[in-house]
Amino acid sequence: MANSSRPDTPAGLRALRWPLRLTWAGMLAENLSRALWPLLAVVFTVLAMLMLGLHDIVLIEVVWSAAVLSGLAAAAALVYAFRQFRLPTWAQALTRLDASLPGRPIQALMDDQAIGLGDAASAAVWAAHQKRMAARASQARAVPGDLRVARYDPFALRYVALLAFVVALLFGSIWRVGTVTEMTPGGGGLATGPVWEGWAESPRYTGLPTIYLNDIPQGTLKLPVGSLITLRLYGEVGALTVSETVSGRVGDVPPASGAAHDFTVTQSGDISVNGPGGRNWQVAVVPDDAPSVLILDDPERAALGEMTLPFSANDDYGVEAGEARIALDLANVDRIYGLIPEPEDRPEIIVPLPMPIAGDRRAFEENLVEDFSEHPWANLPVTITLSVLDAAEQQTQSVPREITLPGRRFFDPLAAAIIEMRRDLLWNRSNAERSAQVLRAISYRPDEVFRKETRYLKLRQAIRQMETLANYGMNDEQQQALADDLWKLAIELEEGDLADALDRMRQAQERLEQAMREGASEAEIAELMNELRRATEDYLKQLGEQAQREAEQNGDQQQGQQDGMQMTQDDLQRMMDRIQELMEQGRMAEAEEALRELQEMMENMRVTQGQGQNGQSPGEQAMEGLSETLRDQQGLSDEAFRDLQEQFNPDAQAGESQGNRGRSGSQGEGQQHSQGEGGEGSEGAQNGDQRGQGAEQGGGSLADRQQALRDELNRQQGNMPGAGTPEGDAAREALDRAGRAMEGAEEALRNGDNAGAIDNQAQAMEALREGMRALGEAMAQEERDSQPGQGTAQGDRRAEARDPLGRTPGANGGTGTEEGLLQGEDVYRRARELLDEIRRRSAQGERPEVELDYLERLLDRF
Repeated sequence: MANSSRPDTPAGLRALRWPLRLTWAGMLAENLSRALWPLLAVVFTVLAMLMLGLHDIVLIEVVWSAAVLSGLAAAAALVYAFRQFRLPTWAQALTRLDASLPGRPIQALMDDQAIGLGDAASAAVWAAHQKRMAARASQARAVPGDLRVARYDPFALRYVALLAFVVALLFGSIWRVGTVTEMTPGGGGLATGPVWEGWAESPRYTGLPTIYLNDIPQGTLKLPVGSLITLRLYGEVGALTVSETVSGRVGDVPPASGAAHDFTVTQSGDISVNGPGGRNWQVAVVPDDAPSVLILDDPERAALGEMTLPFSANDDYGVEAGEARIALDLANVDRIYGLIPEPEDRPEIIVPLPMPIAGDRRAFEENLVEDFSEHPWANLPVTITLSVLDAAEQQTQSVPREITLPGRRFFDPLAAAIIEMRRDLLWNRSNAERSAQVLRAISYRPDEVFRKETRYLKLRQAIRQMETLANYGMNDEQQQALADDLWKLAIELEEGDLADALDRMRQAQERLEQAMREGASEAEIAELMNELRRATEDYLKQLGEQAQREAEQNGDQQQGQQDGMQMTQDDLQRMMDRIQELMEQGRMAEAEEALRELQEMMENMRVTQGQGQNGQSPGEQAMEGLSETLRDQQGLSDEAFRDLQEQFNPDAQAGESQGNRGRSGSQGEGQQHSQGEGGEGSEGAQNGDQRGQGAEQGGGSLADRQQALRDELNRQQGNMPGAGTPEGDAAREALDRAGRAMEGAEEALRNGDNAGAIDNQAQAMEALREGMRALGEAMAQEERDSQPGQGTAQGDRRAEARDPLGRTPGANGGTGTEEGLLQGEDVYRRARELLDEIRRRSAQGERPEVELDYLERLLDRF
């Protein structure tokens, strides 16, 4: 070993004590790493083999051979370490520290003046030099040691050993290291002595891993209730025995010395393996809590009778299924009129509760959406009870809640009377004679009640059938068939196919006024408002067709009619929006007054759209293109949602995933797989401007079609009018957000993240709607800025040729138009309402085959 005595340190170097010590420590670590790396590699390798249990799966001779080789390798590594290690001296540390400073100031401070000792000037120069060197030495910092040993280990054997040790830590067990002692002559003899193995398998629904009991030291062991314990005993029979108090088994129990033991943990207790190498555990059972379910609020009723009931459910491992039970609350029924007799026995209404398709089922909130309008208990007091079931088959029920079972509201008095008699008939068939008498009374003067004679004849037929069955007896099938006929007749009277569109609009206004007076829910009022919008549009269509026919008969006399009251389509839309805004604010009195003003104006007005162009303006073309893009995006979102559903329902056939509402297809209201990835892209290319290549072909993956749709949106942005105006800039900003959302959806689709893609697609559709609204405002502002009287004579002649809605007749005399009568959000709203209505009717199998074929063709097209 080298001399480690520390040299005398000059007074000027006393400030370097700690940098010098740290530099010496770094040199010591450097020498140790270079000398001990072989020994560490051998130790890590041996520990890794023992922790992985390699000695348990090979022959005993192989184990002894490996032990001898490991011993020789360790001895060689020790010899290498003694030969390589040198303890660093303080002089070496001082030299390294001095070499790290410019000019080697430490060596200069240790030097003495050689010449000019008696010369004052020389002494002054030497003192100044020493002072400068001292200042430079005071800036010294400790020099770290060089721990790199790659030059001594060119094959990186140290890293191989370290990797094996890390793998053993992750996948092995430290407890297996001690088992090697049993392989020694006095260690118990693995091959001849008794051994055992055990596993604790938690119930599958818990998601917990299986525990290897040999790796678990004796002590407390927490296991979920229902865990399966498996123990296997090897060696001489009777050398090892098993005892336990966790299963509660009685009767036929296998002997304690048996080779195999399997039992289920049902209670806390002890598990013991008695004998050489045995072990004992105190098992603490983790109970499986029962699920819980809660009704959050009273059900909401839509205008057409659909019930929405919010509820929440939770369980420690997840809710598996649930159901709702609805029973008649006879004690709270007002027993008058047809409800006086005792009701016929009817089973409880049982409907399954909706469960989350994806995500955590341990705690969630959902809505039960069902339509009970045709049930005999509709609009009667009932009790509803929710129950949920977990994977351990534990069932919990909610507290029964007293509600009125939501049903459809009928505003037409005759339809409401028929529904009431239908309810009485289903309540008890003994009411048949009374119901027939009431229906005869209300239809005594059919000319004053029925708008169509066919409906009166249907009612008379139902009355005669009811009277006949009342006299000769009525079975269940006849009772239900008669109730179905009355329901269809009531629906026809309530909705009908009115020939007079004005009467239908008045009827919608009366329904809305009545709902506001009776304090209906916001959802019901909103649906009735939409019905009024649809009825008004139908009335405007009839008005336009009538004006067109008059124009063809009177020729140029239509010019004289321009003196009548006029209202643009935008004015009418603003009035309806104002009425809806007043209702949403709770100002019902003002809303009723505005509704009456609208009714008076509609009966006396003349409507014009205010457009004088035969072709489409750039704004209209942009709006049409954005509408097509929005429909294409909706189609891609529907298909992505279908694919997400089928990931959790792989056994579903084409388009039959429950709740699938794709763009087209006949099964399950979803798109058939046979259509591949086809969407609406090709059709959109025909209806709008030139579409992108991917959307035009409608083929390829969803991600490719999403990319093509984003490229098409970028092209449309370049042709959008209104640049420089606040509205136009707002439209462009919204479309920029839509493009970014589409890009995110494309990336998610390529990564297989359908849920993330659906979220991005929803953001893109919302941004598209905002862009369309802003573009509509820009077009309206541009129209307001244009001054009257600037039109040409040709424009005046075009205005004369338009119908009251401002539509230019086609070349074949038709009254259709390619111009959008609705702008912005209403375009999407109207399209979705029409598509939903087509889907609803196509799902009604009792319709004629010809009508169903027609509806299927509509779905394929749109």
